[in-house]
Amino acid sequence: MQDFDFVAGETVLVDKPLEWTSFGVVKKLRWEMKVKKVGHAGTLDPLATGLLILCTGKKTKTIDQIQGKIKEYEGEMVIGATTPSVDLETEVENEVDFSHITEKDVQDLLPQFTGKIMQVPPMHSAIKVDGVRVYKHARKGKEVKIDPREIEIKELEITSIDFPKIQFRMVCSKGTYVRSFVRDFGEALGVGAYMSGLRRTKIGEYDVKDAKTVEEWIEVIRDWRNRQEIKE
Repeated sequence: MQDFDFVAGETVLVDKPLEWTSFGVVKKLRWEMKVKKVGHAGTLDPLATGLLILCTGKKTKTIDQIQGKIKEYEGEMVIGATTPSVDLETEVENEVDFSHITEKDVQDLLPQFTGKIMQVPPMHSAIKVDGVRVYKHARKGKEVKIDPREIEIKELEITSIDFPKIQFRMVCSKGTYVRSFVRDFGEALGVGAYMSGLRRTKIGEYDVKDAKTVEEWIEVIRDWRNRQEIKE
C-alpha cells in the first residue's frame, strides 16, 4: 500500500459522486484526516461527477497551478427544451419541436464552438458581480449583467446522437463553463438545450482513472491514522 502523509502534503484524486458538493467532499475527508490544511483545485457542480483534486498540507500551495491546467469533460445535453440553471437542478421549460434538427446540423456547429471564443458564464454560477455570487441573484429571480470572457475549447467532438440526447467530449481551458457551452449550442440550433450529465475526466496530467471514491479514500485515511497512532 502506498505510504501517504496527509499532514506533510498529498495530492488526492477523488472520483466525486453525484449530488455531493465539492466542499462536502473536502469537509468529509478533512474530518477523517484530522488535518487543518485541505483544499480543492477546481469546483465541480453537485450534478457533475468525476475528477476532483484535493491538496493537503504543503501541497495546498499547488492549488492555483493545478486549477490553471487544461480540463477534459464528457457531457450530455438534451435539445428542444431549457432549464433556468441549464442543468437538472431546475425544472424543464420552453419545450419546442426539434424534429427538423439533423445530425449534420449538430456536426456543422462544432467549428463555431472550437478555439478561442467569448463565453458568458451561466446565471446559476458562483462567480461574483459587485461582490455577490450570481446564483444568489438568480435564486431571487434577479437578472444581472455578466460580462463575456475569453475561453478556449481545444477539442470538441460529438460522441453519440440519440435525439433529443447529444453526448460530447470537450477539452478546454480554465474558466470554461460547460453549461454555457450547452446553452449557446442549443441557441445556435434554434431549439434550446440543457445539460443532463457531466463528468470531468482529466485535469492536466491527472486522470479520473487514477482516482479513488470517497469511500475508498476514507479506508486509506483510516488505515493511515491507525499507523500514525501505532508510531506514537
